[in-house]
Amino acid sequence: MTSIAPLRWTPPPAPPVRHPKNVDVDVVALPGAGPEDTLIDDDGSVLTGLYDGRILRVSADGKTISTLADTGGRPLGLEWLPDGTMLICDANRGLLTLDKNNRITTLLSEIDGRPMRFCNNADVTEDGTIYFTDSSIRFGIDEWMADLLEHSATGSVYRRTPDGEITQLATGRAFPNGVALSCDRRSLFWAETATYGLYKLDLTTEGAEPVQIAAIPGLPDNIARGSDGLIWVAVGSPRNAVLDFLLPKPPVFRKVVWALPEALKPKAADIIEIQAYDENGKLIHDLRAKHPGFHMPTGVRERDGKVWLGSIGTSSLATFATP
Repeated sequence: MTSIAPLRWTPPPAPPVRHPKNVDVDVVALPGAGPEDTLIDDDGSVLTGLYDGRILRVSADGKTISTLADTGGRPLGLEWLPDGTMLICDANRGLLTLDKNNRITTLLSEIDGRPMRFCNNADVTEDGTIYFTDSSIRFGIDEWMADLLEHSATGSVYRRTPDGEITQLATGRAFPNGVALSCDRRSLFWAETATYGLYKLDLTTEGAEPVQIAAIPGLPDNIARGSDGLIWVAVGSPRNAVLDFLLPKPPVFRKVVWALPEALKPKAADIIEIQAYDENGKLIHDLRAKHPGFHMPTGVRERDGKVWLGSIGTSSLATFATP
């Protein structure tokens, strides 16, 4: 087991009492575990990547499931490139592409000579510029909890232009995760799992600093701009009281927690929580659901009033209609 070197951090106060709206979800069982993100195709079918590396296509009605490819790694965030090629954020292999003939190509595997440790999520402009997160240089996907416990904030947000130029837009971030561009492409949003925040960066001002525009009542994962113009946020789990208690305490306590057997470590709550914000950080939808076949939402995608969810903690996708 990798050792951790925890840093103290005082969490912000817990959010006030909420009254989320309950929604009913339908679940589509998959032939494999850990569909982390979702991506919707023109015909309404849903693409997702599994723990074992496979990329699946699920028909809009959930009745037909086919395997498109295997990345040989761990696919997380999925996006479309302008030419219809799929962009895959593979935690172990970096930025990959999947063309219409289902061929995998490596687009970017290292930055400044350092292999990406945790390529996580992305968004893409019309000219093919990619904005993406590398969540940690300390821990990979299989040890994501170690990064939350250590809270060493080694993640970064990057831009890759079509000619291959890489720019680091923000660094020293505490597990930057989901990424979404504003409607006018002048701002970039990202979720920061370890600080429970949604951040906004002005892309038109050189050297601009990110600003937190919303406090998420839990651990945000992937985000995506919906067809409704909102920034949809998958809340992987509500804030964990044990983690909040330990973060400002002497680091040795978190070392003890990390050394515990897996069954005794903090777990994601057995609920589904999804939020949607406007581009100023105003909460528009605060939604909650419960289903025996789905929990720990990590990917969210809205189109035309229908929302699809992925989860690293299940072997299913979930879907519901926007209230």
